[in-house]
Amino acid sequence: MKNMKALLLILLTVPPAALAAPDARLERFNNWKFGLFIHWGVCSLASWENSWPLMRPLAKRQPGNTEEYYATLAPKFNPVKFDPDAWVKLAQDAGQRYIIFTTKHLDGFAMWDSLYSDYKITKTPYGKDIVKQLADSCQRANMPLGFYYSTADMHHPDYRDTSKIIGDNWHGEPWRPEWPVFLDFVGLQLTELLTRYGPVAAIWFDAVAPLEEFDGRRFSRLIHELQPDTLVNNRLGVGGDFDTPEQHNPKGVPTNKVAGNNLKVINDTVAGTVPKAEDFRPWETCQVITKRNWFYHQDENYFKPVKELIQLLADTASKGGNLLLDVGPGPDGTIRPEFTERLLAMGAWLRVNGDSIYGTTYGPLQNLSFGRSTRKAKTVYLHVFDWPANGKLEVEDLGEHIVSVRLLAGGQKVPFHKSGGHLQIDIPQQAPDVNDSVLAVETR
Repeated sequence: MKNMKALLLILLTVPPAALAAPDARLERFNNWKFGLFIHWGVCSLASWENSWPLMRPLAKRQPGNTEEYYATLAPKFNPVKFDPDAWVKLAQDAGQRYIIFTTKHLDGFAMWDSLYSDYKITKTPYGKDIVKQLADSCQRANMPLGFYYSTADMHHPDYRDTSKIIGDNWHGEPWRPEWPVFLDFVGLQLTELLTRYGPVAAIWFDAVAPLEEFDGRRFSRLIHELQPDTLVNNRLGVGGDFDTPEQHNPKGVPTNKVAGNNLKVINDTVAGTVPKAEDFRPWETCQVITKRNWFYHQDENYFKPVKELIQLLADTASKGGNLLLDVGPGPDGTIRPEFTERLLAMGAWLRVNGDSIYGTTYGPLQNLSFGRSTRKAKTVYLHVFDWPANGKLEVEDLGEHIVSVRLLAGGQKVPFHKSGGHLQIDIPQQAPDVNDSVLAVETR
């Protein structure tokens, strides 16, 4: 009994990061570099950004943004064109190495057959477990799958007094006696997700502040107990395995000297500095292809150009991070062609230049005016966004013996020499790729 008490004391006092499984988990995560984020739910019927229109003050709501209207959506949700194999194939063709799927967003609607809620996909006309179908497809394709899960739940009466409008109490009400029952509900749903659907690459928590209300240590321990290899992000108020800046990249390479314990802020180092490997803090930026929307919007009219997306991926990799790029499927379960076209274009670029992204870490040159750099073992990759018109590319001397310099597109070797503390490379007049041309600098 004394030993059990001692073990319990350790579990309650040691930070979750120290309880994590071996570093091989994070090494695998860092090597993936590019993932697919999927935001989907009943709100796609209304072209809403999920519950956020309801959570704003009543005076700022758009006409029709009422809880009464939102309650009519689930009985109509019938995504008969949902094809999980097509989704997984799109991710593969895009060069994405993992998928994070929204199992439950802030509205509380479960995309799986949860035993602990009637507000779920299997109570709609569709009637089938979406999470199971996607998990089965991912397992057939050997595609790692993680689950987004919102600890906040606007639908649950133990999270907030649902007799009030959401705009009055959407942060939750932990002072009510029902709050511990709500936390038990969260634990039961997490247990379902971690025991029914095979290996779970990550639990991607989301919540509303203050995060301390959600007892993050409790759920971190539960996850590591049920699936020790599952990673946990930083949105549970207890650090987690990796940080998640939203809709932006850090200015410099993040370090673990101050782990990010909140929703969106990441510990930026000074732009241009290169930390020691042991100081690096794993991170993943989640960003959208549209201007700002995570979920499906029927009238969406802006989609980021392919060039911007490819350079975003290169910038993310140059600072050691992963890019989790979002799509919002429509209410019928299909992914709109504007998303597909851009993802496939990124996949085509990666088939030529993937060595400069997958398995790399942050580059040794963090202050390049023309682009970015990444590194893998003895190879430094120069991502050239702005191709010099004079056929001359100059960077700081890497301080290493250089064996060769070649273009990833076509493999052509190019002349180089060192002069005055700089490496000068003679490149073709024409850029191999209008989006991002990559040079591989082999060192010894």
